[in-house]
Amino acid sequence: MERNTILFKSPDKGEQQTTETILRAVYEALEQKGYNAIDQMVGYILSGDPSYITGHNNARNIIRHIERDDLVEELLRSFLKK
Repeated sequence: MERNTILFKSPDKGEQQTTETILRAVYEALEQKGYNAIDQMVGYILSGDPSYITGHNNARNIIRHIERDDLVEELLRSFLKK
């Protein structure tokens, strides 16, 4: 099954966001709050617990636009270049 980058349409601003854009925004928000962003994002991906993601800059709501299993699949495909 071949997959391309997933686009998400924000209902508030009418902007399209890619998975990469969402992950970068969440990463930035976590960094701004002084968290180890990678550790927090891994915790969220593995557990599904949204408390790993800060509410700063609406990051907790933004990351929920991505299904975790789709995210893991896309990350693996990107890493393995498949």
